[in-house]
Amino acid sequence: MADLPEATRRNTNVVSRDISIDVSCDDSNCADSSGCSSDMPDVEIVSEDDKSSSASDSGSNQLSKSRRLTHSKLVKYASKFLDDTVPFRKKIKWLPRLAIVKHDGTVQCDFPTDMKPHALDYVVCSAKDDIDPTDIPNIPPLQIVMLIVGTRGDVQPFVAIGKRLQADGHRVRLATHSNFKDFVLDAGLEFYPLGGDPKVLAGYMVKNKGFLPSNPSEIPVQRQQMKDIIFSLLDACKEDDPHSGVKFDVDAIIANPPAYGHTHVAEALNVPLHIFFTMPWTPTSEFPHPLSRVKHSSGYRLSYHIVDALIWLGIRDMINEFRKKTLKLRPVTYLRGSYSSPPDVPYGYIWSPHLVPKPKDWGKNIDVVGFCFLDLASSYKPPESLLKWIDAGDKPIYIGFGSLPVQQPGGMTKIIVQALEKTGQRGIINKGWGGLGNLEKPKDFVYSLDNCPHDWLFERCVAVVHHGGAGTTAAGLKAACPTTIVPFFGDQPFWGEQVHAKGVGPAPIPIDEFSLDKLVEAIRFMLKPEVKERADELARAMEGEDGVAGSVKAFYKHFPVRKSKDEPDTTQTHHHSGVFSIRRCFGHA
Repeated sequence: MADLPEATRRNTNVVSRDISIDVSCDDSNCADSSGCSSDMPDVEIVSEDDKSSSASDSGSNQLSKSRRLTHSKLVKYASKFLDDTVPFRKKIKWLPRLAIVKHDGTVQCDFPTDMKPHALDYVVCSAKDDIDPTDIPNIPPLQIVMLIVGTRGDVQPFVAIGKRLQADGHRVRLATHSNFKDFVLDAGLEFYPLGGDPKVLAGYMVKNKGFLPSNPSEIPVQRQQMKDIIFSLLDACKEDDPHSGVKFDVDAIIANPPAYGHTHVAEALNVPLHIFFTMPWTPTSEFPHPLSRVKHSSGYRLSYHIVDALIWLGIRDMINEFRKKTLKLRPVTYLRGSYSSPPDVPYGYIWSPHLVPKPKDWGKNIDVVGFCFLDLASSYKPPESLLKWIDAGDKPIYIGFGSLPVQQPGGMTKIIVQALEKTGQRGIINKGWGGLGNLEKPKDFVYSLDNCPHDWLFERCVAVVHHGGAGTTAAGLKAACPTTIVPFFGDQPFWGEQVHAKGVGPAPIPIDEFSLDKLVEAIRFMLKPEVKERADELARAMEGEDGVAGSVKAFYKHFPVRKSKDEPDTTQTHHHSGVFSIRRCFGHA
């Protein structure tokens, strides 16, 4: 990337508004290193300038004339991009013809609106949403490490899953950022520190809605964060407990995609891997990749492959350095047709099927397990001032953005207070990491709050306004709260759209469009009786779900029972030198 050492530039070079990706191979033990570099021209993905952005608003946003393709050629390139037998070095030549990287780092995939969706679809599988208990094998006590990267909302579901696994007799180590050490230890789980600072990661994502940086000066910082994470993974899987000194011998890895190198560690240690995530990361024809912007359903599935390829181009050098120096594995080369992990690696998606049903084109190794809730309300002792304020009037509206840094907290706080005053509502403002709720003069209809468990607070609210993290969204829906989502990045627009589609909230308000008029309109929408009725109906449907139990059952169902780690794993392929899942290495909830 820009302003990085020459060795790094050889793999990825990103310039502010023009993105140039040099894909020359630097693998010393590549099977055909001469072939990797001799015919690999730079791939330039040009993000839109002001003129083309205006064209986008009028519905005519396309690639430049020199890059536009006929309908038949576009279908041809798109189909080949989905073909795992086509070498990756060929696929990256087609990236500029299939996508545009926008200013905010998201990927705009433009396809003819008359392109038939089936032209890009795989064979549709018939897969059940539920998990048959008869399919679950008897699992002996295991030593399980959970590699979890992200903010508090990313970590919390895995604390709940870890506690359930531990109750079943397994030893569970939750490896995550040092910021969450006390949170993990207080839950009774073992803790191991991973690299990376979630505040830095979140700040980067707020500025860059996708994954590509808008400012070259941010690249070195972000790449160092990623490298710190990647190079801390192996120790997290094999080092003794840092507190007790008890030896740890990993039998299985559970990870979320932002752990980046989990696939490679599982390969090196020859242990099974199970991915769990709170946002879609598996290709489907039912909705686009959350980090992409696709106008037509014909491009939904392809958007996952395009995002995969772009992310892989950005991290490949770090992954290969990790593989060669730390794991002692062969590097991933451009000669392989597929750069994704074996398709039989199991995935568990942590959301309610009543909100987003399992797509019909997801196979049996993919489960939608339900939202995972951690009981924090039972041990929470609210301040007396909060209890008195809540009891002094009608149920309030919650407004907060959790762990996300707010660019202008003073201005946003002013808008929130004015909107509450204009609609005649009481409100609780969560200060979070963004510093909201600092009032020049106290208001009797506003309460500024530090940290408070959502499962305790939302039961006492009439509606909620938040950033749309999966965990916060789940807590609000479980409490039957009409919901307004103000997405910052990543999967948050996706959850905003799902909430709106169910009629339990207004259309999402992107953070860049947050205004007094829109917030007032959103509050009035949430206060409609029919919206509350739909929220009650969805909450009742979710009552019978137990995402924690569903996650554990999914883990058991897919766990390859074998005598020891020294025996080959015949049920799950790990021989992917040259194969890496890009869709398993990026994203923040």
